[in-house]
Amino acid sequence: HGCSCTGGSPRCLLGSLPVASVTLARRAEPALRSCQPGGVWGRPTGDPAQQMGSRSPPGLSLGGNPQCSGELPRARAALRRQKRDWVIPPIKVPENERGPFPKKLVQIKSNRDRDTKIFYSITGQGADAPPEGIFTIEKESGWMKVTQPLDREHIDKYHLFSHAVSENGKPVEEPMEIIVTVTDQNDNKPQFTQEVFRGSVSEGALPGTSIMQVTATDADDAVETYNGVIAYSILSQEPREPHPQMFTVNRATGTLSVIASGLDRERVREYTLTVQAADLDGEGLTTTALAVIEIADVNDNAPEFDPRTYEAAVPENVAGREVARLAVTDLDEPGTPAWRAVYSILRGNDGGAFAISTDPATNEGVLRTAQGLDYEAKQQFVLHVAVANEVPFVVKLPMATATVTVTVEDVNEAPVFVPPVQLATVSEDVPPGQTLTACTAQDPDKAQGQRIKYLVGHDPAGWLAVHPENGLVTARDQLDRESPFVKNSTYMAVLLAVDDGSPPATGTGTLLLTLLDVNDNGPEAEPRDITVCQRSPQPQLLTVTDRDLPPNTGPFRAELTHGSGDSWAVEVGDTGDTVTLQLVAPLEPDTYSVYLRLLDQPGRAQVTIVTARVCACEGQAQGCPQRSQPVTALPFVLAALGALLALLLLLLLLLLFVRRRKVTKEPLLLPEDDTRDNIFYYGEEGGGEEDQNYDLRQLHRGLDARPEVIRNDVGRSGTPGGGGTGNTGDPGAGGAGPPPLGAGRDGAVLRGLDTCEEGSGGDRTHLRLCGGSARSLRHQPAPAAAAAPAMGRRAGCSVPLCLLLLLLQVRHGTGGRTPPGTPPRPCPGPQDLARDPARDPARC
Repeated sequence: HGCSCTGGSPRCLLGSLPVASVTLARRAEPALRSCQPGGVWGRPTGDPAQQMGSRSPPGLSLGGNPQCSGELPRARAALRRQKRDWVIPPIKVPENERGPFPKKLVQIKSNRDRDTKIFYSITGQGADAPPEGIFTIEKESGWMKVTQPLDREHIDKYHLFSHAVSENGKPVEEPMEIIVTVTDQNDNKPQFTQEVFRGSVSEGALPGTSIMQVTATDADDAVETYNGVIAYSILSQEPREPHPQMFTVNRATGTLSVIASGLDRERVREYTLTVQAADLDGEGLTTTALAVIEIADVNDNAPEFDPRTYEAAVPENVAGREVARLAVTDLDEPGTPAWRAVYSILRGNDGGAFAISTDPATNEGVLRTAQGLDYEAKQQFVLHVAVANEVPFVVKLPMATATVTVTVEDVNEAPVFVPPVQLATVSEDVPPGQTLTACTAQDPDKAQGQRIKYLVGHDPAGWLAVHPENGLVTARDQLDRESPFVKNSTYMAVLLAVDDGSPPATGTGTLLLTLLDVNDNGPEAEPRDITVCQRSPQPQLLTVTDRDLPPNTGPFRAELTHGSGDSWAVEVGDTGDTVTLQLVAPLEPDTYSVYLRLLDQPGRAQVTIVTARVCACEGQAQGCPQRSQPVTALPFVLAALGALLALLLLLLLLLLFVRRRKVTKEPLLLPEDDTRDNIFYYGEEGGGEEDQNYDLRQLHRGLDARPEVIRNDVGRSGTPGGGGTGNTGDPGAGGAGPPPLGAGRDGAVLRGLDTCEEGSGGDRTHLRLCGGSARSLRHQPAPAAAAAPAMGRRAGCSVPLCLLLLLLQVRHGTGGRTPPGTPPRPCPGPQDLARDPARDPARC
């Protein structure tokens, strides 16, 4: 019980705490009475158990200066444990002590300190474990101390172990557990979990209706002390109407509730309460928070019309026309079901002529015409309209009503056909001009006495005509039941009826003509193109159709006409609507026309021409190969020749055009005083030295020095085989004369031109020139030996240029020769040419 018996006197180590001292003293009192000399524990007198004595075993003890209650004297006590038969109670230390520090808590002693020197130490939380250094122990005396104020809200309990070792470091005792409990002080005020609490309650709520709960916390101990026990209260209420205490709060739980009646959202929309939380059960530290209570709307106000009477006018025959807008006021919360209006027509809506709905934006009632009104039937409506809300009233309230007077305005109405759809049945073969039916329209504006005019509105086939006054419908053209405008033997047309109002009104009616069939169509066969083989042909099945209706259709009959029966045969099928066409005579592969005459049951006939293609095959025809047509090259040749001729003609025309612009005509006859006429030819075989040594360069002139003239003068032919040459200077001279001045072996004079072709024939020598103008000079024929090489030489000359030369000769008429009857001019001699090189020997 915390005491030991040493030398017959009790020693109590109760610690320094008053509570522990008193408790240990009371528990130790029976043992102290049985303490016997010699340090032996004894049981009290009267204990039935056998009294046994034993010396106190070695162990640690807690020492101090406690006051034992009752007869226990003040003494230095020691508590020695015996093999852990008891547990040391916790050491309680108040938090936030003022010091001075370090402050002694308890002394730890070992009963072996008499035999050897003992050293004490502690381990655990607050000693050598975090937070370190809070508790220490005097090494030799064993006094345990606290070094700083403790905070229960941080750590409320410390677990330590005390150790005792000898001087050589050997443990002399088992470690003893020490628990230090920090006792609470009211050093923390309550804290609300929110700064502002928000809740709502419906208006008109009854007392006792819970709203919400406010909550606060306190870090102090609320289990063993009242330091953390919180009490709630309401400090203020805003606004303070209709009662200053409309709400209450539960002192322990913080639940807010209604305490008084009279909550009205239309008067007060929101309340603000100041709520207090105090610890020590309302006697300690305090804190405050706000509680905002919103009053929720309920449908406790009925909507009211403003104004209560309305007047409106609407034209007749207009459906969906807005008539009036009815406005209401409602004190409930806008946009809520308790505010949104629902309208209804109580009385006066005869025939459902009107309908009313709610405008979601303005909450107005929109009155419209549900159908067209008829002025002639009723000119005025008086409507009684009621209004309510989407949700029912929470209390019984009267329903507001309004009166709407609607006046119907008269308008010019269109005539109405009676009936709207006119039915008539006629035969399709009615002659034009015959009456088919009669249509009638009535004007609803009977009081106005308007006249009606009838017209044809839609007549797709153009068959109908209508009388403008009486509405008689006649056939304007021949009807045809088989027309594409007729559907199921019914032809539809639209008629119009127009009155003479201002403005005129037009009504429409529908005319449905059912056309009765007549036998006006003959049978037809399909398909109309067949292919058969020349050998062993297969029969061809054709389908017979008739656009008429029974009995003007099958069974059909068939026959061949126009000689088609010689090679073909036809047979009607068992069903009567098919025919079989068979080739019975051999035909050459080709395309043939088969004339098939078909007759319907009443006997109307129609010939169908079937195109039959006979192929060079046998059995079933799979298609005839196309016979190749002979292809001739004649068109292509003709086209090529035509193109070539056109090109040549174009080129000739171009050259002629250029020639006309550049060439200036010269006189064909030279003047009499031209010295170039004094050239004489001699009938010698060869010229003299003075002739042969003549400088031919004197005869050369540029091509552009004078206009070019083409001449074809030729000399007379010489005696065959005689070797003589003709003399252009002296026609009567015979024998060989000197060669022309400037002529070579071939008897030609080249004046800056290229020779393309040269030759002689008979008594003439021709020059064909390329690249320049050509001149044919009259001269004596060269010897046969000298002319032979010239006859064989040829040069390439293009055909167009040769043709051009020919045309130019024709153009000049005489071809450059001296006109008939003109005596020949003598050619200039060497002396004349020496004096005047400009004289041309070609012009003699």
